[in-house]
Amino acid sequence: LRLVAVLKAILEGEKAAVLKRDHHLPLSFHRRQEELKFSLGLQRLQHRIREIQALRDGSAGEGGDGAMQSPMAGAAPPQELPTLILEAVKELELAKQQVLKRIQIWKRQQQLAGNGALFEENLAPLQKRCESLVEVYFQLHQQVMAASAELGAELLPRLLERFNEVLSSLVKR
Repeated sequence: LRLVAVLKAILEGEKAAVLKRDHHLPLSFHRRQEELKFSLGLQRLQHRIREIQALRDGSAGEGGDGAMQSPMAGAAPPQELPTLILEAVKELELAKQQVLKRIQIWKRQQQLAGNGALFEENLAPLQKRCESLVEVYFQLHQQVMAASAELGAELLPRLLERFNEVLSSLVKR
């Protein structure tokens, strides 16, 4: 055990020296970290969509029993729904930025490949990212359209404009 402890200390010292000299971690580590961030953001966005759906279902179910509930209970969900939707749209825009950043990196790597740099031509991970984002986009868009009455004439056009910007920037890039 003492030998293992000594070897471990030596290897940790070597690792520290290499990292100090290079000042960075391997590219694969950063790529994996980026993938995990994107996956987490997408899962958070899907959770928001389920929350919006549950809130809409709950407020639709409460509509028939409105006479039995206090006026405050009926007034709370419509105010909460726009907040949830705005948070979800903000997260959608953040996920879009991550995808666009990855597309930009891929384009730059493709340019550098013309000068002889190594280039991974596999587009499957990038395609999967785009497809996942568009799938969540349409789910959220559907929830917004279904909740258009609760959002009002002021908020709905702004949301639809943000949705159009997300989709158009993805398609253009």
